[in-house]
Amino acid sequence: MDVISSEITTEGISMNYIKFGNGSKVLVILPGLSIRSVIPAAKAIAKQYSFLTDEFTVYLFERRNNIPKEYSIESMAHDTIKIITVLGLDDIYLFGTSQGGMIALTIASLYPELIKKLVIVSSALRVDESRFSVIERWVKLAEKEECKSLCLLMGETVYSASFFERNRELFLRMAAEISSNDLERFIILANTIQHFDIREQARNIHCPVLYVGDNTDAVFTDHPEKEIEDYFQFNERFEITMFSGCGHALYDTSDLFADVLKTFLMK
Repeated sequence: MDVISSEITTEGISMNYIKFGNGSKVLVILPGLSIRSVIPAAKAIAKQYSFLTDEFTVYLFERRNNIPKEYSIESMAHDTIKIITVLGLDDIYLFGTSQGGMIALTIASLYPELIKKLVIVSSALRVDESRFSVIERWVKLAEKEECKSLCLLMGETVYSASFFERNRELFLRMAAEISSNDLERFIILANTIQHFDIREQARNIHCPVLYVGDNTDAVFTDHPEKEIEDYFQFNERFEITMFSGCGHALYDTSDLFADVLKTFLMK
């Protein structure tokens, strides 16, 4: 399968993305917060979502390269839409994880005419002080440039216990590759999550919506899915699927997630 990694610039915004698949439908993936870009893992990502490539042409967008020191989730949404517009994409199936889910919710609120279906995974409608507490610990370690502790803590809280233990050495190797620029960027992006609140604007979302979460999520520990399920009662095409024991990054650790995602996108 051909996998294209590219960079596009418009209106002073530079953004990297990957593209794969040959389907007539468009799926846009917005990944969660990470210390380093996921673009170098393009081939692995394409393999992970290869079950969709007959029906979809898949785009994964990173955050913009030249991020300002003062940034917000809404600004990320606007920046992503500018790139999507340049590429001429519409009738989008939009899939966002964690912070990417917040961006996806914002895009679907601001540009509902562009979104065919929306998938939100391990995310929240709002982030108060309690929900930000784990991410705040990440930020403090990044500010101290304690890369080893940061990678281990993120691995421990984002992934299931079994996955983390199997890959502990991988997280340590990742720590050795982190630069000061990576940390500076990570701190800015992480802090945008604080005080996020899309509840009012999300009333504009009337397309089919799927929320997927895990009962053992160690990042958002207060079950944001309950708030989301209550909130989206106005949308008759809202669905929710919950896992247990897969962790925040259930999209990487659950053997069943691919079936849940494909079933929702295809029906």
